[in-house]
Amino acid sequence: MTARRLARKARMLRWAMNLYPPYLGAGVWVRHIGADFRQVQVKMGLGWYNRNYVGTQFGGSLYSMTDPFFMLMLMENLGRDYIVWDKAARIDFIAPGQGPVFADFSIDEGLLEEIRVRTADGDKYLPELQVEVRDGAGTLVARVHKTLYVRLKPRARQAA
Repeated sequence: MTARRLARKARMLRWAMNLYPPYLGAGVWVRHIGADFRQVQVKMGLGWYNRNYVGTQFGGSLYSMTDPFFMLMLMENLGRDYIVWDKAARIDFIAPGQGPVFADFSIDEGLLEEIRVRTADGDKYLPELQVEVRDGAGTLVARVHKTLYVRLKPRARQAA
């Protein structure tokens, strides 16, 4: 896929995700998806719709704002020859989210190359990735740990 088409795809995905009803309802806003799908920035405000009993960000909303992005980023960067699924997740709540919160996701070529090497023989690979959720002052609110399942599809294994 050309760089121009990939950039257009990133813009369209950002637009679609910002209209996705669960994200609209939780106040999640996808601020940026890099043209190469290696960086994503997400924001979530604090409103009556995602505030818990004690007036802070609802934990489920904090998790949902981070849920699909590593999987999407890997899928776009590895291509159609790979199966990519979320396998497990854990969230550590560090401090209360009392206003807008932000998550910045990134992956690099080193991770992509490690995945390609570890899956070249058809083995599954379970990379563990982490993203931090911070408030506007930079205070750590939560740390989300994601384990993904990645494997080369059978038809791609046979071609190699």
